[in-house]
Parts: sequence; structure tokens; C-alpha cells
Amino acid sequence: MIADCENVTRTYTRGGNSRFFGSSSNDRPTVTALEDVSLTVHRGEIIGLAGPSGSGKSTLLHLLAALDTPTDGTVTVDGKDTSTLSGRERTRLRLTTIGIVFQRFHLLPALSAKSNVALPLVEQGLGKRARHDRATDLLEKVGLGDRATHKPGELSGGEQQRVAIARALATDPDLIIADEPTGELDTETAGAILEVFEGLANDRAVVVASHDDPTLAIADRRIDLQDGRVVSNGD
Repeated sequence: MIADCENVTRTYTRGGNSRFFGSSSNDRPTVTALEDVSLTVHRGEIIGLAGPSGSGKSTLLHLLAALDTPTDGTVTVDGKDTSTLSGRERTRLRLTTIGIVFQRFHLLPALSAKSNVALPLVEQGLGKRARHDRATDLLEKVGLGDRATHKPGELSGGEQQRVAIARALATDPDLIIADEPTGELDTETAGAILEVFEGLANDRAVVVASHDDPTLAIADRRIDLQDGRVVSNGD
């Protein structure tokens, strides 16, 4: 097991700043994004999160990625209860254990593909030669060895997504979190990206959220969410 959610609920307070509107946070309504969700993620499997917009997919991804903590329940990643960690400790957990692939890539436009991939390694304190070798190797693995010196603006959407995947793998994480990774790609390019994801799960866990049936089809287990609850857990 690499990650586990146990009876997780996440609520948010709706409304403005009470200092200006004369009301306390207790007076403002709350929104339940997730309610009593339990999920275990094992190494070597792909889990697909399905559901309409507002179903809780992104909230669950944020919790698994240690970008957020639950209101109730427990989220454990790599044996660590994320609610007990400081912000700095959760950042460290993401840096060492979790790779995140966003729908919109979030590449730095002024940097080459290789430099974008190497960025997490700077935070880890690796030397320049080690960063260069690691980034070059990862770009070759995602089929972009000949595009390493190109900047994002010189790459297609599919190529940019491959760079984002390589960056997510830079620190050799045990858990990959992907939010709509093929949402902005054409069918052919999306198919190629899905092949990359299938290969990633050989020695790590992948959790991918999508509205797209072909994307969800690569999952070993599909979790359907609706109104913040699990309605089908794929078991």
C-alpha cells in the first residue's frame, strides 16, 4: 500500500470575509466536497477516478497528493498521516514520494524541456551533471530525447504533456497523481500519452481522474464518485 484514505470527509466554508460582512465563519454555510470516502492505493496498479464535474474527483486527488488535508478521516501516504505533517513536511513528501501531472502542464516557458524536467531535482539538491543525466534519460523514456533543448512554445500539446510526465517522474516517486491528463489533447496524441501511463504503473501507483472513457479504460480499478461519495469502488 502506498496511499490510503479512511472515512475521509472534506468540507469548505462558503462566503466572504467576516471582518467586512459582520458574520463569523460559523454563520456561513459549508459545502461538502467529499463525504466518508475510503480508498486504498497499491503499488503496481492504475486507479481511475470517474464522475461528473463537482463529484469530488479533484478534491480527492488534492488529498492524495498532500496538497490539502481532510476535515475528518485520515489520509496516509507512504505511511505518513498527512494531517499530522507541517506544510514544509507535506512539501517534502510531495518532493520525494508524489509526482503530479496537471491537465494544463504548468511548464516554465523560458526553460527548455530538459530544464523543466530537472526543476524538482534542484529542490532535492542534486548536482548539475546528475540533474542533466536524469532529465535526459526521462525525456528519452517518453520519446522526447531529440526535443530536450526545445522550449514549451516550440512543442506540441502532446509533447508538452510528455515533458510534464517526465518532470513528475524526476524524483522517482512511488505515486503518480494525474488530473485530466488527456483533456486538452487530440485522440491520437491522447492514446500515446495513455501508453506512457500504462508503462508507469509497472513499479509504482497511478491515480488518474478523467471524464474520458478511453482514459479510464487503462485503469485496473475504476472508482465512481457522485456528489462527494463513492458510488462504485471497482472491487
